[in-house]
Amino acid sequence: MPLYDNQPTRRAPLVTYALIALNFFFFLLTPMATFGNDHASQREQVCDQAVFIREYGAIPQELTDNEPIPIPGAVAAACELSGAQTPDKSPFLSAFSSMFLHGGWVHLLGNMIYLFVFGQATEDRLGRLRFLLFYLVCGLVAAYGYALTYPDSTVPLVGASGAVAGVLGSHLVMYPRSRTIALVSGIVPFRLPAWVLLGQFFVLQWLSLGESDGVAYVAHIYGFVAGALLGLLARSPRAARRAALLPGRR
Repeated sequence: MPLYDNQPTRRAPLVTYALIALNFFFFLLTPMATFGNDHASQREQVCDQAVFIREYGAIPQELTDNEPIPIPGAVAAACELSGAQTPDKSPFLSAFSSMFLHGGWVHLLGNMIYLFVFGQATEDRLGRLRFLLFYLVCGLVAAYGYALTYPDSTVPLVGASGAVAGVLGSHLVMYPRSRTIALVSGIVPFRLPAWVLLGQFFVLQWLSLGESDGVAYVAHIYGFVAGALLGLLARSPRAARRAALLPGRR
């Protein structure tokens, strides 16, 4: 788990902070946080979460067909749903909304720590607006890449992991020599080159393909590769000169 990266930045990473704040804000509003639902039974909470995720999560089959699909009969029966069983949603917009949803506190905190540590330098290099567009594009590539790989899947995708993986990929190619403080085995702080930590992240995603633990490793790989390719473009001499002229630098 990374704690700190020593790559200096020349202005406050306002977009990175805003993305982190939005992810926490939206999480607290969703049934996944379970706040304010103390009066509800466990069954009601699970049903609320299942329906919410299917409405706002990115479902691969919906993304490839561009059509919402009905809520599975087993879920509808278990939750005693009545009326229309097909969510009123735009699959394309769900690819955006899914980037700001998380399945739980651990999922949310893990993504936001990585975004906080590595997003600042990428934002500094790209500029605020370009960084926001970069983040969203990486998230879209991750979601649609996963959908094209598993076009018949009806399991919703949620989380900022694909977009954050793009940030990691960009950091790897733009700042490979930066040094990162990370917790090794979750306990011991250790100083590592960024390329070691980020390269390990990519390798672990690749080696984990096929695991049935509910993690969309393919989406992480698509996001990481998209971020690395866009990061290479940002390393071009012309892009570097343009970045040096961005206002607000010290």
